[in-house]
Amino acid sequence: MNNAIINCVIVDDEPLAREGLSNYVREVDFLHLTATCENPLELLDLLDQTPVDLIFLDIQMPKMNGLDFLKIAQKTPMVIITTAFPSYALEGFQLDVLDYLLKPITFERFFKAARKARDYHLLLMKPGVTDLNKTEKQDYFFIKCGSKYEKIPLEDILYVEGMQNYVIIYTLKGKYLTILSLKNLEENLSEQSFIRVHKSYIVAIGKIDSIEGNEICIQNSKIPISRNYREKVIGQVITKRLWDKK
Repeated sequence: MNNAIINCVIVDDEPLAREGLSNYVREVDFLHLTATCENPLELLDLLDQTPVDLIFLDIQMPKMNGLDFLKIAQKTPMVIITTAFPSYALEGFQLDVLDYLLKPITFERFFKAARKARDYHLLLMKPGVTDLNKTEKQDYFFIKCGSKYEKIPLEDILYVEGMQNYVIIYTLKGKYLTILSLKNLEENLSEQSFIRVHKSYIVAIGKIDSIEGNEICIQNSKIPISRNYREKVIGQVITKRLWDKK
C-alpha cells in the first residue's frame, strides 16, 4: 500500500557513509530514498520543497551539528541518528529521535530501526491519530564502558557520581564508569525523577530510602547533601510528599 512507503533522506558529510546507507535503503522495500545531503543546511532547503517522512541524520558535520539542527527546526519528520559517537545518545533521545544507530552500522540493526519507523508511520496514518509525539517515550540510554556499549534503563538508576570528566552510574545491576560530564547528564535527565544534591552527585528521587541530617540513604549507600542544594532537596523530595499529623 502506498502510504506504507517511507520517503527518506540521508544527511552525512562522509561520501562512504552516504553510499553505505543508500545501499541499505535500497534493500528495504518500504523505504524510498528521496535524496542525500552533505549537511543540515542542504536538508533545510530540501524540506521546504520535498515531502520527507524520515531522516537518517549524522551528528558531527561541518557548518551545522545534527543535534543543533534538531534544536532549531520547528518541525521535523521522524529522525534516526547515525553516528560514531555514543556520548550524544541521551541528548538525542531528549530531542525525540526515533532511534540511535552507532557506526559501523550493520544491516540487521538498520533494518530493525527501519521497521520501527514503518510501524510508527503506519500508526500516524490511522484515522483519528493526529496528535502524537514523534516517538515512543524513551526509558533508557546507552553509554560506552571501555570497548562495550551498555544499556542503562532509567528506572534502574540509583544515583550518579561525578569525577572530573567521568561519571559513575550506580544502578540496581551494578555500577558503570563512562566519559561524560555530570552537567551534561543532569541537563538530560527528568527533573521529576532525578535531583542534583551535591556538586558531585545526582540521585533518583524514587530510590531514596531516607534522609538524615545532610545525608541521603539509598540502599547501603550514603550520599552527601551540600548546603547549596539542601533547601531544594527538602522542598522537592520531602515537603511535597510529607504525611504529617496536623
